[in-house]
Amino acid sequence: MDLGTACVVLSVLDETGQPVAGAYRYADVVRDGMVVDYLGAIQIVRELKEQVEQQLDAQLEYAAAAIPPGTDALDGGAIKHVIQGAGFEITALLDEPTAANSVLQISDGAIVDIGGGTTGISILKDGKVVYVADEATGGTHFSLVISGAYHMDFAEADRFKRNPAHHKELLPLLRPVIDKVSSIINRHVAGHEVKELYLAGGTCCFSGVEAIIERQTGIATYKPSNPMSVTPLGIALNCTQEAI
Repeated sequence: MDLGTACVVLSVLDETGQPVAGAYRYADVVRDGMVVDYLGAIQIVRELKEQVEQQLDAQLEYAAAAIPPGTDALDGGAIKHVIQGAGFEITALLDEPTAANSVLQISDGAIVDIGGGTTGISILKDGKVVYVADEATGGTHFSLVISGAYHMDFAEADRFKRNPAHHKELLPLLRPVIDKVSSIINRHVAGHEVKELYLAGGTCCFSGVEAIIERQTGIATYKPSNPMSVTPLGIALNCTQEAI
């Protein structure tokens, strides 16, 4: 289960680690990585669980989850209780960039998870995480800028942003926000020998974001074909059958 600021995602893997089912729901029960609507979050997770159980004709018992790096003391318990409240036994709770690396398998470099509310950075050396950070700025800020510029309400601006047909038009408008993300990356990789950045998170689906980040940081930047799925799949890969 990936409880994001913009989207709640459930990903199911088989015993070989291959994806077999999934479901998602755009929601605002989490903001900047923190649960703000506890009962609403439980309801959404429960409904996604039931939807996929019907699809697979099987009961889902165990789940893993993730939180933005550095927020475990603040909200890790809430995420755990949401998952449990929806009927799962939770088996792992890890930070989002580390979950993403379960899929990306990066040995040296930095994973940048740009979500709805925050940008999470995980620096790896020899396959081990040596530094994590998380700062506000993500897709929510894209939507706020669009809302103001186009005189749309926030929900309409958020939908407008998700349509790839609008990305070329929106890119100049959103450039300052992407530059802010780049400055966050530059600040946190300073002092570390980072030669490659790997993007994850729903906001990275915006066309052209990787090229701007590469120019602003001077670091080779790579984006998978579906960055939104990287972290949920990584979370699922860390699910076991031993509750925490």
